[in-house]
Formats: sequence, structure tokens, C-alpha cells
Amino acid sequence: MSCRSKKILSLIIGAMLVVSFAGCNSANTGTATADSVSTVSTKDEAAASTSKNNTNANQDDSSDEMFTKRDLAGTYDEAEAVTVSLSDSGSKCSADGVKISGSTVTISKEGVYVLSGTLSDGQIVVDADKQDKIQLVLKGANISCKSSAAVYVKQADKVFITLKDGTKNTLAATGEFKQTDDNNVDAAVFSKEDLTLNGKGSLSISSKNGQGVVSKDDLVITGGSYSVTSAGQGVSGKDSVRIADGNITVNSQKDGIHSENTEDTDKGFVYIKGGKIKITAQGDGISASGTLTALDGTFNITAGGGSSNAEKVKTEMFGDKQANTNTNENTQDTTSVKGIKAGANLTIQGGKINVDSADDSVHSNANVYVKGGSLTLATGDDGIHADETTEISGGTVNVTESYEGIEGLKVKISGGNITVKSSDDGINAAGGNDQSGVGGSMQPDNFGVTEDCEINISGGVITVDAEGDGIDSNNSITVSGGELYINGPTKGGNGAIDSDGSAVVTGGVVVAVGTKEMAENFGDDSSQCAIMYNTSEAVSGELTVKDSSGNTVISYTPTKEYSSVVVSSADIKQGSTYTINAGSLSQQVEVNDIITAVGEAAGNGGGNPGVAPKGGAPGENGANGAPNGSLGENKAQNNNTTL
Repeated sequence: MSCRSKKILSLIIGAMLVVSFAGCNSANTGTATADSVSTVSTKDEAAASTSKNNTNANQDDSSDEMFTKRDLAGTYDEAEAVTVSLSDSGSKCSADGVKISGSTVTISKEGVYVLSGTLSDGQIVVDADKQDKIQLVLKGANISCKSSAAVYVKQADKVFITLKDGTKNTLAATGEFKQTDDNNVDAAVFSKEDLTLNGKGSLSISSKNGQGVVSKDDLVITGGSYSVTSAGQGVSGKDSVRIADGNITVNSQKDGIHSENTEDTDKGFVYIKGGKIKITAQGDGISASGTLTALDGTFNITAGGGSSNAEKVKTEMFGDKQANTNTNENTQDTTSVKGIKAGANLTIQGGKINVDSADDSVHSNANVYVKGGSLTLATGDDGIHADETTEISGGTVNVTESYEGIEGLKVKISGGNITVKSSDDGINAAGGNDQSGVGGSMQPDNFGVTEDCEINISGGVITVDAEGDGIDSNNSITVSGGELYINGPTKGGNGAIDSDGSAVVTGGVVVAVGTKEMAENFGDDSSQCAIMYNTSEAVSGELTVKDSSGNTVISYTPTKEYSSVVVSSADIKQGSTYTINAGSLSQQVEVNDIITAVGEAAGNGGGNPGVAPKGGAPGENGANGAPNGSLGENKAQNNNTTL
């Protein structure tokens, strides 16, 4: 045989050996290999897809990595499954991986186990090898335990609880928890390992003295109908809570859905891709120590008794003291009662979200990003609050009730349809915000300039109804696009526009009405014309701006009385004459400069504290040169102006 022939024969034999060894390996691992192929480690998924400082964390491009094929399937082969018949008179199963001792059923080997029947005081325990995946199929199973969890996962790689289509099931912890080992078991379903709930049946979970469902790793829900009632948290996953689908109702005395990992800041996240979620929680509705992402789904959340309960919550927290005089030390041990809360970035990309909360409806200790979806928010404090940046680029946001509507160190709006109703500021950029519980916006305002603060509006349609300032920045305000309609305060002490730094308009449409006592116009650094008109008396009704040919440039009907108007539009041109009709009053205006002020006690904004702004005039109770063109005693005092 030639050398060339020997080489070819050697290659053929080598290839045959490789194929042979591969076949033996597959045969020896059996079903474990199939599970390994279809179930990627959820711990690896968490590490790959979350970052506290990454604004794109948990977005659409990583959604497939959040759920394995087996998570999503919720199916099983009954012919290959082990049947476990549950009964108070004696449960039955002949499989090697099942041990029955009294009313306790212990599963110790990988496989699929179908559970049916009733245990009025019993328990299912999973205690298998660390690499084993176990699927518990509930097929008309009703399990209650008086002293521990109804289902207790001590050890496995991952456990699936699958609800058989068309069946009703119950898991309940009915008494005080008694510890039998080193684990602090405190839930009706308690797992030390990764836990997935799926299928198409229904499951009622109750815990009289503890939590509903707890996983000390990742908790995944991809299907099924769940009713959870608990004295503690409703649904909790230490490393993460991930929801792809399902109908989930939670009634809890603490947080409804909770994820918290104090050892790893990349974990402790909540990721929701879909489903119907209804939460009534005495703590937070949904809480994550890490990131929180909502891509889709329907949310109905009531937290802390709702917005109508805010005064009661504040009284319980602060006693007889006024809420706005308290510091964080008064709130550090209080219960947080926010709607949706994240310790890191909070992103909403879609879904229909309804929140009624005693404290902030949407809250992040870092950044809030609203990119889509429909949000209806009622709150006793802030509608949307970020300790750093609140950024809205799309979707519909309707804050129906709030103390302050939208708040952040920076507030950036580039799109969306936004409506805000507030008892104080509508949109607020301020530093120094709250920790836990009610009290962020209720802290004393930070008077004077805060360098990092800004409100930047470049798009969207925004309507504000505020009893405090319409938009208020502790530094700058910039409007470069979009439409901004402000129904400001009817009493002195606040204005439709309030900036402690510069206020600049370069584009878009602005209509801002309020009281003349604290009225502020845009500054001379603006490149788009703006007109302030302070009326001789408070008026109500339609506001129009018409050019010299009678064409309507701006038309808006404010929702309440006003004595000051600020309007800006690309259609208002320098060197032209306009007529402003405000209710029953009419004023002709010659626009000779970028910034124009007419009427009683009118002043232009954008000045520095203590410097008389261009065109400024003294207010009724104020002083010449009131900062930012503002008028009135309170504003002058806040900026250390001599009266």
C-alpha cells in the first residue's frame, strides 16, 4: 500500500472513532444531554445581559437569552413521566427517585413527576444532585403545609413547576414556619435553586405568615394563571425575576414582585416581556435592587393603599411633624410604597401600565428611560422620579394625580405624548432626592443653582397642569422642539416657568400661562422669539396670537385663570406685529427683539440673580432687578435679592 493510501485509511479510521465515541457519550448521558441542550444556564444569562451602568441593559436584543426553550415550552411527555398520587391516607409512587415518609414526598432523581391528589398537611421536597433538572407537573394537586413550604427545593440544578392545561392547583403554607435545617424556609413555594413556573393551568398560592414564591437564584414565569396571597412578599427571586407571559395576580402585605441581591449589583433585576400582572401590595408593587425592564405586558398596580392613602402614610412615617421639614433619617426604617422601583436603571419600552401608589409611581435610584408603552400614573408623590436622569423619548404618559409630576436631576424629553397634573411642580429638575418611603419631593427645595440640573425638551407633546411651578429647574431650561403647554399656578409664589439658571428657547411651540407675580420669560440667549404678556386682571378662556394679517399663529384654551402669558413659536418673527387675545383682553405687540415683554409689571427672563433683566419692571411686592425677570416677594427672597 502506498504512503498516500495509508494516510487516507488512517484519516477514515480516525473519523470513525470520533463518531463512535460521540455516540457512546450521548447514550450514557441520556435525558440529561437533552435538557442541557435546551436549557442554557440562567446565571450565565443574568451576567451577560445586565449592567447597572448600561442604559441598553435588558433590551430587545437580549430578550431571547432571558428564557430557555424549556422555560417557554411548559410541556412534557406523560408516557415517560413518573406518576405520584397524593393522599392523606398514604401517597403512592413506585419509582426509585421518590421516597414517601408519612405526608412528605421527597424527589431525589432527575426526571418528570406528575403530581395529583391532596395533602392537607404535607410537603413535596426536591433534594437531588446538583446537576439534576426536575420537572414537577401539577395535575389537580392541592398541597397544604402547616409548618413549612408546600414545595421545598433543597437542591437541584433547576426545577420546573408546570401547570397541566385545564387543571386547578393549590399550594399553601397555613401556619407558623418551623425550621428543620440550615435554610430559612419562609414561603409556600421555597427554592434554593433556579425555579421556573410554566404551563397552561392555574395555581393558587397562599402564605399566611410568610412569602408566596421564593427562589434564592432565578425565578422565571412563562405561562399559566397564578393567584398569590401572602403576608410577606408575593413573588421573589434573589438573582432575578423574569416574566415572559402568564396571568399573575398578587395580593401581598409587602412587595408584590421583588428581586434583591446585595452581593452582586449585576443581579437582583426584574425583566418583564409580557403577561397580565395585577398587584395589590402594602409595600412596593414591583421592586428590583438592580435594573428593571418592561418590554410589554399589562400592569395594574396599587401600592401602599394608593395615592389617596399618601397622607396616612406620611403621618405614620413622620408623626406630627410636617412632611416637608423631615430629613432622610426620619424615613430610613419605613416601608417603601412605590409602584415600580429600581435601584439601577429602569426602562419601559412598551406595555400598558396603570399605577396607583402612595409614593412615586415609577422610581429609579439611577436613570428612568421611557421609550414606549402607555403609562397612567396616580401618586401621592412623584409620577416619575429618577435620582439621576429621567428621559422620555416615546409612548404615552398620563400623570393623573401627583405632588410633582416628572422629576430628575436632569429631565430630557424628546418624544411621546405627556400629560401631567400636580399639586406642586409639574416637571422638576432638582438635586438631593429621597431614599425609601414617601418624602423625596416633600423634602425642602434646593434654592439656588444646582449645576447639574437641567430640563431639556426637544420633542413630544407635553401638557402640564400644576399648582406649583409648571416647569422648574434648579439650573437651566432649554426648549428646542416639540409642543409645551403649561397651565401654571393661580396663586403667587410659583410661576409657569422657573429657572435658577438660563431659560432658552430655540424651537418648538410654547404656551405657558400662570400668575404674573412670579412670571418668567425666556432669556436673551434664545434664537426663537418669545413674548410675555402680563394682563391687568386674571382672565380665563381661549388664548390666541394673530399676525398683522389676522392669521392665527397660536391657539390654546387654558384650563384655569391666568394673569401672565408666555408664548413662543417659529411663526413669531422679529420685526413683526402681533395681537394677543387673552380671554376678554387684547394686546398688540411689536416684536422688535428676540425676547419681548408687554403689559403690567412685565419682565424678561434669563438674567442673573441681582441683575435687572432687560425690560424688567418692579413687581407688586418685589424689587427692581428681580432675578430671571421674576416678580414678587417670595422669588426675590429665595435669590437673596434686597427688597
